[in-house]
Amino acid sequence: MLTTRSVPDGDKVAYWNDSVNRTLGPMTVTPRGDGPFDARIVTDRLGYLQVSTMEADAERVSRTPALTARSSEALVAFGVQVSGTATFVQDGRRAEVGEGDLVVCDRSRPYSFDYPHRFTTHIFQLPHHVLGVSTSDIQQATGHAISTRDGFGAVLLPFLATLATSRDACPPTVADRLAGSVVDLFATLLAERALLGTPDTDTARSHLVLRIREYISRNLGNPELSPESIARTHRISIRYLHRLFEGEGITVGRFIQKRRLEECGRELARRGRTAPTMSAVAQRWGFVNPAHFSRAFRAAYGVSPREWHTLRTAENDARRSLAGTPTPSSTVAWRPGAGLPLSEG
Repeated sequence: MLTTRSVPDGDKVAYWNDSVNRTLGPMTVTPRGDGPFDARIVTDRLGYLQVSTMEADAERVSRTPALTARSSEALVAFGVQVSGTATFVQDGRRAEVGEGDLVVCDRSRPYSFDYPHRFTTHIFQLPHHVLGVSTSDIQQATGHAISTRDGFGAVLLPFLATLATSRDACPPTVADRLAGSVVDLFATLLAERALLGTPDTDTARSHLVLRIREYISRNLGNPELSPESIARTHRISIRYLHRLFEGEGITVGRFIQKRRLEECGRELARRGRTAPTMSAVAQRWGFVNPAHFSRAFRAAYGVSPREWHTLRTAENDARRSLAGTPTPSSTVAWRPGAGLPLSEG
């Protein structure tokens, strides 16, 4: 803990500036009162997450462009106002912050906090890159006071408050796992704020799901395609990606497998009597293990890939011999709930 309590009155402001700069990065702190200045800050780490609790008399905190240029690492801070009020300015926006409100501050750009009275705040600071969200998403959240009294914030605030007051009791292995959970929560908050910044949240969500589905279809042949890679590419958290697909009635992983099986089925149905190598078809559409592909195909369509090819080839031969007559329906049985039958290709 760093505190001004034992520092001579004439040195308190300089000591506090140095303490805050060493803890939170380059900034200028200017007390608003005339009397002796009293402040303290307690800081701990949970992996790559720095957790600080700052209590101080009325002051103004600012980070100018010149001070910003002195920072070597892009950091993002999430602040929870425990007591007192503040005026937060960043990216041309001004927010009045009350008790219980949360703010997002991008340390790589200028900002200011004005605390008119004594206050307490929890500050959670972490590198930008671990969040997995775009700079534009962060920028949409800065300069706002985010209520923690309803919605997602109502869940987030009690967790952060408990974490800030009990962080020093966590063993290293637990601390690292907690840090990962906090990052997921913050990334989800930023993603939701980005969607709320659009005129129609439902429309924005639908557009994002559509883009992700198109991305999956374009990359089915890549065996590295996974929820993790999809979330990373679209700069959202894995947790938020799964929440998006809750409305689709299927998990992300099962959707990827379903689309791969559909493309394999179409290719096998289009081939002539010269049977393709089943493993070659599987690998072309992202299946690394031929045995796994065969099991998944049978579970979805009730027959093996080779049986599917044989049946569809026979069906196509019959269709050609009966040219001009209605096309017979597929002879392959499909079990409800086991996946969609493949369309004619």
